[in-house]
Amino acid sequence: MARPRSHIAPPDTAGAYHCVQRCVRRAFLCGVDRHTGQSFEHRKHWIESRIRLIGECFAVAIDAYAVMSNHLHLVLRIDPGAAATWHDDEVAARWVRLFPPREDCEAAVEHKCLRLRSDPERIDLLRRRLGSLSWLMRCLVEPIARRANREDGCKGRFWEGRYKCQALCDERALLAAMAYVDLNPIRAGMADTLEGSTHTSIAERITAASTDPTRLSQPLGPIIGNLRPSLSLTTADYLQILDWTGRQLAPGKRGRITGNAPAILEVIDHGAARWAARVGAFGSGWHRAAGSAQDLIALAERLGQRWMKGLRLASKLG
Repeated sequence: MARPRSHIAPPDTAGAYHCVQRCVRRAFLCGVDRHTGQSFEHRKHWIESRIRLIGECFAVAIDAYAVMSNHLHLVLRIDPGAAATWHDDEVAARWVRLFPPREDCEAAVEHKCLRLRSDPERIDLLRRRLGSLSWLMRCLVEPIARRANREDGCKGRFWEGRYKCQALCDERALLAAMAYVDLNPIRAGMADTLEGSTHTSIAERITAASTDPTRLSQPLGPIIGNLRPSLSLTTADYLQILDWTGRQLAPGKRGRITGNAPAILEVIDHGAARWAARVGAFGSGWHRAAGSAQDLIALAERLGQRWMKGLRLASKLG
């Protein structure tokens, strides 16, 4: 049974989540429609630009994203408490970036900001929205849907009505979700290497590291957003883990563990086999949440359930 998003992602509470939004009516985000031959590759720029905008405007850190042919993935951390510290001017400026005035000029932008700042109740409402996961997803997908419908010359839904949301209860779950998302094109057979995994955050990380190699030794931070890094490894560690994981979870190699696993996996997950299983489980093993057995039991109790999918897997992985 579907549950309100507020049960999985309580309002006014910081948390980490893996969100998936899918298209309907065989609609395409990007790529080529094999039935008609029409290319939608240009839409990647719409989506990646919109992801960057919401990452800059909301109280969020986007740790990973992947834009596929008919769906998109986000791994993010949202913190309503950070938005609560913003000055009224900053709240107004961020909101107007998301919803600019019809007149594309500086005077119109300043007028709208001034009008918002003169209404304290409205500013308080917008401050809460800028720390809301539901509003973040709404501000991400609605403009894309309207633009795609105009291009397709049709009306109606472009996205499924509900986005899928998984709570990521600990650092291992967050890191595994990031790996799962960054490896999407490889698992789908759309790319053979990390460098070729276009439309993903890992491609962006690799490009940034090739431009500035010092990034490799820096803590692994969000790809977009200004929340503090929460992961205790470097960018080089993550790239090494991802490269190895992709070789295990590629089509035809599921579950295969080789002897050249990165040593840091022993620290992160007490072994390569557990790590590969943890990442692979995002396809079907985890449901409403990913994390330790204690975390899943606590969430099940909060939802009024006796059981939660993934609990047996969490107990096995430890």
